[in-house]
Amino acid sequence: MAIDLVIFDCDGVLVDSEPISTRVGTAALRRLGWTIDEAEYAERFVGCTNEYWAEQVGETPPGWRQRLDAEHRAAMMAELRAIEGIEAAIDQLTVPVCVASNGRHATIRRSLELTGLAKRFDGRVFSAEDVARGKPAPDLFLHAADTMGVPPERCVVVEDSPFGVTAAMSAGMRCLAYAGGFTPADRLAGLGATLFHDPAALPRLITSLD
Repeated sequence: MAIDLVIFDCDGVLVDSEPISTRVGTAALRRLGWTIDEAEYAERFVGCTNEYWAEQVGETPPGWRQRLDAEHRAAMMAELRAIEGIEAAIDQLTVPVCVASNGRHATIRRSLELTGLAKRFDGRVFSAEDVARGKPAPDLFLHAADTMGVPPERCVVVEDSPFGVTAAMSAGMRCLAYAGGFTPADRLAGLGATLFHDPAALPRLITSLD
């Protein structure tokens, strides 16, 4: 069946934010007394919703979250880059594209603007704020497809986290999982997605799904 819409996750697929978020988040949890390293943080939290993260962290001292937010924002402003090769891959696509991310609208917008990707998704950005349940529930991808006027079976999702792949499969969409970045391939294997390691392969892979 032909592909009429490509739905991109943002963090780890479009922008190389996950190493930054993991480093900053791990340090913040250690200040709370957690014994956690970056590998465990990544396994537990990469790709999750803000609500899930808050539930897992629990109550925090006054000012702790504000300090974390400030540190995260400063690190992103200084370090954030687009995933290497993703701009060229998007520009080669001949079908509509959109973004569907568990992040907040303000965060997604800032990430896309900082990396020069915003113009490629103008007016076609969807957030977990738009639905009752974020990933791994299918709601966000189904909302994006419905808004774009495309049936789920004619969509392909580009993801990089188990939360996102699970959501795509639950939505009845085909899924390409980026295993060339922060998330190890073994965490993505067996979830039903087709793995790829180089964004340059995306146009060919999407065409092959038609």
